[in-house]
Amino acid sequence: MELADEIIINAPKDAVYAALNDADILQKCIPGCEELIKHSDTELEAKVVLKIGPVKARFSGAVELDTVGAPDTFSLSGQGNGGAAGHAKGGAEVTLSADGDTTILKYDAKAEIGGKLAQLGSRLIQGTAKKLAAKFFKSFADEMENQTVA
Repeated sequence: MELADEIIINAPKDAVYAALNDADILQKCIPGCEELIKHSDTELEAKVVLKIGPVKARFSGAVELDTVGAPDTFSLSGQGNGGAAGHAKGGAEVTLSADGDTTILKYDAKAEIGGKLAQLGSRLIQGTAKKLAAKFFKSFADEMENQTVA
């Protein structure tokens, strides 16, 4: 499964990059996120509850960041396990570009799923993934606007 999009965030690039590395902000913005632990600047652990079609599961996962090109580009990869519901692994390439007082965030993500989730069908999974990504980025953009207003 692949997802790609471009989002305009009303905040400077440095602030957007800092927020993308702030576990508290990410936890607020990730749909269903119960816990997000930052073990280091490049390692995160998450617990997320998701409902995809008829399957509801609690996923535990680990995410690793590669910040070599930061703050302009960075990548992340991770894997999660939802017990009987299945498992997922994937990654994303993220690019941040300054555009005046705003930032253009582009991402290109790929994921593989297995277990019960994979049996639901690619249309349902793809549609749910798009909705979750859109919800995350809307929450993230709103959070950034609230920070710049405050």
